[in-house]
Amino acid sequence: MKTIKLPLVFALSMITLFMSCGEKEQAPQGPQGPMPFQVTVIPQKTVTGYTTYPTSIEGVNNSEVRVKISGYITDVLVDEGQKVRKGQTLFKLETQSLNQDAAAAKANVNAAQVEVDKLKPLVEKNIISDVQLATAKAKLQQAQSAYNSIGANIDYGNIKSPVDGYVGSIRLRKGSLVSPSNQEPLTTVSDISQVYAYFSMNEREYLDFIQNAEGNTIQDKIKNFPKVTLILANGTPYEKEGTIETINSQVNANTGSISFRAVFNNDARLLTNGNSGKIRVPKTYTDAVVVPKESTYEQQGSYYVYKIAEDDMAVSTRISVSADVNNMYVVTDGLKQGDKIVAKGVAKLRGDTQIKPMEIPFDSVAKPIEKIFR
Repeated sequence: MKTIKLPLVFALSMITLFMSCGEKEQAPQGPQGPMPFQVTVIPQKTVTGYTTYPTSIEGVNNSEVRVKISGYITDVLVDEGQKVRKGQTLFKLETQSLNQDAAAAKANVNAAQVEVDKLKPLVEKNIISDVQLATAKAKLQQAQSAYNSIGANIDYGNIKSPVDGYVGSIRLRKGSLVSPSNQEPLTTVSDISQVYAYFSMNEREYLDFIQNAEGNTIQDKIKNFPKVTLILANGTPYEKEGTIETINSQVNANTGSISFRAVFNNDARLLTNGNSGKIRVPKTYTDAVVVPKESTYEQQGSYYVYKIAEDDMAVSTRISVSADVNNMYVVTDGLKQGDKIVAKGVAKLRGDTQIKPMEIPFDSVAKPIEKIFR
């Protein structure tokens, strides 16, 4: 018998190794053949997803209360958070010196009036000319204007609310010296029967949002925008939905964003000026192909499922995901309605594998996961 030479044995070993490496990696087979896996049929569903944006809340009418004259505060007649009416006096300023000026001005008016009254009969008797009477009348009018001006300044010492609303923070108290040049207002009165919620989208989100809205013009699209939800700072949704009213279509050069304004009714006065939260904007996907998240796996930034092919082969298939809705992904490519996929246990599969399919309802896999702890 001839002995096989060592080089020949080595060559045969290498051929066997390359052949084994060329075979596709498979999941372990059970002792009775292919292992059982739960599978489900891909449907088309109409689902609604949400995108959230930080928001700030302001009253629809947010008016600063400022002084028109300089003086010391003598009375603060309201408290923070108090409801006030338009024209209600909020503060009083010291006007003693103005009262003295008013008395002097009133005396000048009276003196000018006496002069006019004295000259009238003399003009009627042609003793003096009309020019002297006209001059006296002009002096009377000048004195009256000076008196009225001082009276107006005295009235400015009563600081009144410019609108119906609620008093904000009161920054200065009794004894403080104030003037029109003060940078900070005395307070702010906010009408919060309705509130504005301001939020921003980046340029790409704005274009997607506008292009998908119904209507030919921006005004038509705004009217057809869906209602939005306000998520409060404690994570709970506000009970009333809001309406997007305006869009500032100019892009902010510093942030690259476009600002939106939504309005919410606030009859219960739960929302106040300065509140924060999140705006949740809905987007509806009609007759979309959806897949449960549990039935997918991610690899290098891409999403995959195991689609059931002929002979019950589970074939790794890449899918394109456009949205994340509850416990599902909206798929734009890689799957179609009626396809079967492995529903559970995808982590146990490696490569293309023959399985024993056990069909289960789609909704049993796609239902949202209930939160037990917060």
